[in-house]
This record gives sequence, structure tokens and C-alpha cells, in this order.
Amino acid sequence: MTDSWTIGAVTITRVEEAVTPIPAEALIPTFEASMLEGHPWLQPRWFTDDGLLKLSVHTFVVQSGETTIVVDTCVGTDPQRALPSDPAFLDRLGAVVDGGIDGVDIVLCTHLHFDHVGWNTVVRDGNRVATFPNARYLFGRIEVEHLDVDDHMEVRDPSVQPLLDAGLVDTVETDHRITDEVRLVSTPGHSPGHVSVLIESEGAIGLITGDAIHTPLQIADPDLPAANFDWDSAMSCATRHELVADHANTATLVLGTHFAPPTAGHIRRGDDGVWFESSAS
Repeated sequence: MTDSWTIGAVTITRVEEAVTPIPAEALIPTFEASMLEGHPWLQPRWFTDDGLLKLSVHTFVVQSGETTIVVDTCVGTDPQRALPSDPAFLDRLGAVVDGGIDGVDIVLCTHLHFDHVGWNTVVRDGNRVATFPNARYLFGRIEVEHLDVDDHMEVRDPSVQPLLDAGLVDTVETDHRITDEVRLVSTPGHSPGHVSVLIESEGAIGLITGDAIHTPLQIADPDLPAANFDWDSAMSCATRHELVADHANTATLVLGTHFAPPTAGHIRRGDDGVWFESSAS
């Protein structure tokens, strides 16, 4: 499935790998089904009627001027990955890029977890090679250095090191600017060097969350951490509070990296609390 949005002169296209309903407590250990009762807007869009979290894995293709950017490359086909993949994903991705896979200029990984780096490489003739042969891969310096301490999702060998060895990686800081319209913002906690992507064009603003926010439920309650996967859950909660404070009741179009369709919308705050208002509303 693909969906597209425009932020000024920038186009953002979502390319889906898979949407998987999962028990919410697998991601958020403190989740209780009663939490949904206070937020009826969550169902059936982002939770099923029987309370499963709809976890989407997708990439965003960002077209900024002449620069084509792929934000996060999903799960890929390594057999040890815990989430489903789809070999046809690359065909869908190539179909929305002028020139196909070869037309991608930048691959940005918001952080180095398996479901964000899986299609960084593919195996050809028994060798790991770059999936996007004409692209520079942008990895956060802090993220790459952290792999020396903790590669708990085992991404280095299949998805990071072959690209470092090939000289295709630029290690960047958490405030790196990719184009005049697209820059990184530091959103640490889920991982030490985690970034989100801010798009500013012609007075319009968009934010690609990465895993700073996994589900719209965490917009309503930023203190619900993805503790099974967070590097520092207290920091991730603080980051979400900051994002909600910065973008609630503004024109910022928020695009959730794991939000099932409708994936984009606005953070709203009112007398009844905070909620996520879908752009499809």
C-alpha cells in the first residue's frame, strides 16, 4: 500500500512492507486493555476491535527538489527477523521512485534497529551488497558507535558493516541537514542517537517520528514506553512529552513510522486530553 502527502514543495510517499496486529503488551509491557476505553478514536484505525495493536512497517520516500531520500528500510528478508517481510517490497518501492531503486540518492536510518535497516543490503552472488547502488547511506555517528557496545538486534553484519566496508556510509550528527527542506532532529531514548526527520517547505511543516513514537496511544499517554526495546525508557518518555508539547495544536503533519493507515495526522490537545487526529478524518 502507498499513500502520499505534500509538505510545501516536498512529497512524502509511504511504501508498506507489512502491517501486523500484535498484542500491545509485546511492545508496551504496561499496556492494559482498559486504556483503550478512554481513547475510542484509536479503534479500529490503530487497534483492532479486539484490542490488538496494528504495527505497520513501512518506509517513507521523501522527494526534496532533485534529491530522493528513503527514510528507514524496514525488515528485509533475513530469516532471524521477528516481523514479517515481503519480497515484493522493493518492487513497490522502486515503482514510486523516478529511475527505480537506482534513482535513490540518500538512505537515512533513523536508528539502527532491525526493522529500520533490513533492506539496506541484499545478497547477490553470495555477497552482501547495497540495495540502493547509487545512494549514500546516512547513519548517526552515535548509533554506529553504540553498536560497539550493544548490537542486541544483530544488525551490524547484515545491514551496517558491508556498507561501511564499501565506503557508502556518511556518519552524521543528530542535527544534520540533508537538504534545504529536510533535516534531522534529535529524539533520543528509544536508542541513544535516535533521530526524527523534520520537513519545512513553503511554510508547511512535517515530522517523521521514527520510533520516538510507536503508536498514537503514546501521543495520548507519552509515559507508555516501548520498554522491551528502548535503550532508555525514561528518556524516550521525556522525548515524547517534548514532541507533544512542541507540535500539539499546530499545523505540523505528523507521520508515524509505525502507524498503520491512516499514517499521518495532527496532534490535538483539548479539555479531554491529547489525541491524534488523522489527516483522513
